[in-house]
Amino acid sequence: MLVTESRPRNLTHWHAGPLLYGDWGTSRLYVLGLAFFFTGVEAVFYLIAIGILMTAVAWAYTHVCRLFPDGGGVYTAARAIRPTFSVFGATLLLCGYLITAAISVVEALHYLGIPDGTNLVIASIGILLLVGCVNWLGARSAGTFALIIAIAALFVSFIMALLCLPYLPEGIAKIDLVPTIDVWHHWTKFTAIVLALAGVEAVANMTGLMREPVKKTASRTIWPVLLEVAILNIVFGIALTSMAAGADSLSGITGPLSDAAPATLSPEAASHIDEIKNTAMEVVAREAATNAFGEHAGLVFGKAAAWVFAGLLLSATNTAIMAMVSVMFAMAQDRELPRGLTRLNYSGVPHVALIVAVGFSIAMVLIERRPEKLAELYIIGVCGAITSTITSVAMNGELGLGRAARTGMWILGVFLALVTLTIVVTRPNATMFAGAVVVGVLVSRTVTIRHRIRHPEPVAEPDTGWLALVNEMPRDLDPAKPRIMLAARGRYQSEFAVDTARRRGAALFAIYVRTLRVREMGPVAAPRIEDDRQAQAALGSTALLAQEAGVPFVPIYAVSDDITGEILDYTVTFGCDTLIMGKSRRSLFARKIEGDVVAQVASALPNEVALITRSADKPHKKVATP
Repeated sequence: MLVTESRPRNLTHWHAGPLLYGDWGTSRLYVLGLAFFFTGVEAVFYLIAIGILMTAVAWAYTHVCRLFPDGGGVYTAARAIRPTFSVFGATLLLCGYLITAAISVVEALHYLGIPDGTNLVIASIGILLLVGCVNWLGARSAGTFALIIAIAALFVSFIMALLCLPYLPEGIAKIDLVPTIDVWHHWTKFTAIVLALAGVEAVANMTGLMREPVKKTASRTIWPVLLEVAILNIVFGIALTSMAAGADSLSGITGPLSDAAPATLSPEAASHIDEIKNTAMEVVAREAATNAFGEHAGLVFGKAAAWVFAGLLLSATNTAIMAMVSVMFAMAQDRELPRGLTRLNYSGVPHVALIVAVGFSIAMVLIERRPEKLAELYIIGVCGAITSTITSVAMNGELGLGRAARTGMWILGVFLALVTLTIVVTRPNATMFAGAVVVGVLVSRTVTIRHRIRHPEPVAEPDTGWLALVNEMPRDLDPAKPRIMLAARGRYQSEFAVDTARRRGAALFAIYVRTLRVREMGPVAAPRIEDDRQAQAALGSTALLAQEAGVPFVPIYAVSDDITGEILDYTVTFGCDTLIMGKSRRSLFARKIEGDVVAQVASALPNEVALITRSADKPHKKVATP
């Protein structure tokens, strides 16, 4: 039988680039409008600053992809430092994905022409449920759709950029930076649109499928997408500045659109502001095409662009939900979250995690639907996750990172940490949201770990079964070797006993006493190990561990109503110098009525036999052989 777990590395930069654009480029569809909404004619300066930061982050992620060629991102990078840090970073990433799903579906519906209100809520819930149903069936067409729609969006954006060229001279003339020495003013405005970084984590998660050398493929994937996103953000920002300056409905507004008092706005002005805030790219497409080809062509091109961008946003919704599923599945596999999140349906989809992801996304839409407010919640997750990835790489001295690159990583990591702390201070809603999710995950993790300690993962049963393994164990023992008796059950006890025997060069005996207390109503056949699955698993799992450690092992199955007597008898008979027992879990009342086996054994054990008792809930850490 041939078993393989390798994945084909057939993802070239031609495929990875559009997929990355589908995540990274999507942020433009709401960042552009929000930047102009919050900063007005200053927007282009902030978009340039964001472009510089995006370039630095892109450089950092070329190193992340190189250093983690089998799949990177915050969870992998941070886990190399400390598991708790990885859980914290992954939780921030979950926050980002959750808001991505919510803001993407809301903005997609805005681009489709559905205004805020009940219809938008119903449509959002319907789409999220549909995404859940499609993924429940394990549909593979979502990836193809994402690739096609990303290429279409790239094409439309390129056409828009050409049509926007006539607006650049006037737009540049209208750009103005409000004269102020208030550094905090500019800094907080900058942090308000730092969500333009959203999506860059996606490239780190693709490296496990990238064609080798991963470093080359990743660089060819990242840099073209970065140039398109950063440069066209500035081009569209300049064009939007020119278009807004020439709009009659906005002629009375001199500052940021967010500062305009709703009571003083005409219905036309209020509608235009909402249009810029929610669907800025449609406004740019329509106005640019109208200027070039006339009003009718402008309306057609604007609507066509809106539908393409809506498709890109819906693809991002699907990607975000499945990304949440992937993060929860990975954390559950590492037993950081409940194991139930790893359960697969008949299509191979972690359906419990999918239900959780869709459910929380729907809850998010019901709680908040305003893009500017969702963006506030979005920023802290995006920036926090990217900060965690970069600082983890900078901190990890075992990674092959040059001195200059590590210094650059530290500088960038500290800068992003300052951005994150600013968001924490200035965006209390985002802080409370991220804090609630982090606390929820950490509490769940704590409960999971405690359950894991009390209920360790059992040793996997071999294909031949436990009984065959027990029967196959060699019985020829070196009489010169010391001997250890194990009279305890559970994985931790077995691991401790096997490791102790390995370090001492001893033979290991393990006894399983099946108690039988029934009234004789006729001939009663004693239980047999062939029919005792619990005994087979207990002795077989210990046999497997001993076999892997190269420890001679002898299993013992006894049927008696006197557990103490059987343990003492076999320990002395086989000349064991050490007896390992588990501490009793029974209540004080039960021990008083039936007796404490450990205490009874200890009182009758010969002086030359050492007694070791340990809790069954205490994990064993393997000790290296000196």
